[in-house]
Amino acid sequence: MAHNQQFPDKTPIIKFKEQDFYSLWDHCLNRGLLFEDETFPAETSSIGLQLLKGKNLSSLRWMRPKDLLKGKSEPLFILEGASRFDIQQGEAGDCWFLAALGALTQSPQYLQKILIDQSFSHEYAGIFHFRFWRCGQWVEVVIDDRLPVLNNEYLFVKPRNEREFWPCLLEKAYAKFHGSYANLHYGYLPDALVDLTGGVVTNISLHLSSSDLMTMVKTAAEAGSLMTCGTLAGPTSESMRRANGLVSRHAYTVTGAEQIEYRRRWEYLIRLWNPWGRIEWSGRWSDRSPEWQETHDLRKNQLYEDKDNGEFWMSCQDFRDNFFGLFICNQVPISLDHGSTLHERWSQVMFKDHLIPGNTEGPITAVFHAGYQRDMQYIFSVPDSVENNNVIMSFNIGPQNLKAKDRTFPLKYKVFKVDYQFQHFQERLPSTFFSKFRIAEKGIVSETTCNLTECFSLSPGTYVVVVSEGREAIEFLLRIFLKMPDNDRHLDGSLNLRALQASLPGNDSQKSIFYKYAQQGLDIDATQLQSLLNREFLRGPPGDAFSLDECRSIVALMDVSFAVTPPPPTASLALRACLLHQLPQDPCSNSILHCLFTKGNNHQTESCSVMSNSLRPRGLYSFPGGSDGKESTGNVGDLGLIPGTSHSMEGPGLALVPRMWLWSRLVHCQVPACSLLTSVHSS
Repeated sequence: MAHNQQFPDKTPIIKFKEQDFYSLWDHCLNRGLLFEDETFPAETSSIGLQLLKGKNLSSLRWMRPKDLLKGKSEPLFILEGASRFDIQQGEAGDCWFLAALGALTQSPQYLQKILIDQSFSHEYAGIFHFRFWRCGQWVEVVIDDRLPVLNNEYLFVKPRNEREFWPCLLEKAYAKFHGSYANLHYGYLPDALVDLTGGVVTNISLHLSSSDLMTMVKTAAEAGSLMTCGTLAGPTSESMRRANGLVSRHAYTVTGAEQIEYRRRWEYLIRLWNPWGRIEWSGRWSDRSPEWQETHDLRKNQLYEDKDNGEFWMSCQDFRDNFFGLFICNQVPISLDHGSTLHERWSQVMFKDHLIPGNTEGPITAVFHAGYQRDMQYIFSVPDSVENNNVIMSFNIGPQNLKAKDRTFPLKYKVFKVDYQFQHFQERLPSTFFSKFRIAEKGIVSETTCNLTECFSLSPGTYVVVVSEGREAIEFLLRIFLKMPDNDRHLDGSLNLRALQASLPGNDSQKSIFYKYAQQGLDIDATQLQSLLNREFLRGPPGDAFSLDECRSIVALMDVSFAVTPPPPTASLALRACLLHQLPQDPCSNSILHCLFTKGNNHQTESCSVMSNSLRPRGLYSFPGGSDGKESTGNVGDLGLIPGTSHSMEGPGLALVPRMWLWSRLVHCQVPACSLLTSVHSS
């Protein structure tokens, strides 16, 4: 998936409870009034009795920010930028929302859409507005700035800086959006992510290796994704602090991942933030843990911070042992297939509809197939074959459609493949179609009471989504995401060359980058090299990434571990004959061919020499010679080698492929990774 791929947002802004911010603002300014919101009054009903049990309500006050500061200073909406560290959770159990909000602060382009440009200084009238996403539309929620205070303490979110009020006001708007503060006391992490972005949430299983988990988090972060997670339940149903510093049944924000050298191996770390704004993990790799003192990794000073701000590092193994899921939200789906995520492209089909209540069971479970024909049908096509989870369906409904007792998603649906004889039906399929039950296989990605996302691997063809009749009248949005083929690749598999960073990193920077991906110390395999090249140096179109086969070729050309037995006299002649057949316009000299089969005695020096030649101007190349150390030159054009089945020069050695363009790609693009690999390998 491309870093910046987004679907255009052309939907109108819906006014929540039909309140127009600018009309109300003008009304207050013209009359010298401070806004008081009658639709979300400063009363206990806006809080909810559940959160007020056992409290002295006579001490409850609703106060504006200027009154809270008591004239000591002027309130500010945002002070020096919005950050997750501005947030400290209060009495409401809305960690699921605040964790998503903490993730949102890492994406300023999303945060600005929510917060909108407003302040306490310009024509202040005690009125603010925020936006949330619901069923395909942005909804604008208007509030006054009166905040509930109990015994002179904030009842809900408390700003870390007493002058900065954006977290308190945003939480109040979200409480109004859901009906009361009490309705925020329990919720699902994916729902908050969708409400804040309108994105699609993927639930990642934690049954992964530590290295794969770290790679997933880093990849998702590079794609601009929001990430949250939740801890496992404790011995009781309530959230409680454990001995290791984690809070049970609690939501956290995922803010980063790294690998660090520790005791001559890699340690995979993940960074989390607690919406409480304090209370951190106290185990391995926590603040002041001995692991930070023992590591000699050069990046330690960049990663380690001893601050009581709720953010901490922990090992991926400890993360998997203490958390139940990782939720990743983006504007388009993320399948996170290893090595391909950043370069997927998706198209979107959207349906917004109202489901009319019908029988309780719904025709999905009915005996009569005619029941399917009565339901909502949505037809779409999969035009091209793309591997792995190429179709993702996302249903969204508003919380106003739910009853308090609901704990499952209220809609049911099936996906059928449409045979050729039925493909002329553009809107509704007849009941005879459903007699064969061509139901597509699916796998659940994420399900809550408001959002359901599932993935499919579908072959090209026409399909129909059938939504069953529900228990209640429900407004819903169905989005179907179709993974698109890579149009930048030609049918023969060749790739367009891309632009890369113009400046090469320094030697220390090269080593740091290398160590991020090499999981075997000073060695790197093809999969890791592919991640390194595409993530650190690629600056061209998304479809123009290095393939795994290309990276295998690069690794093979760097390999100096094979036998150095001199090749038979006829070996270079046979290779030359093959080259002349494939590239008759660009012949190679015998000395160059000999170099392709013969490695010098100084393996390490030779590998550096070969790789450094990839940075020379295109056209004339030099290869290291044999034991005499002399170089041989010649014009080899688009020569590229793919590893064969044997590394012994007595066997077939390196197999030639018809399209020999690998070295040309590296040289033309001046891939700095080539220099990077040699500088590290020779250190």
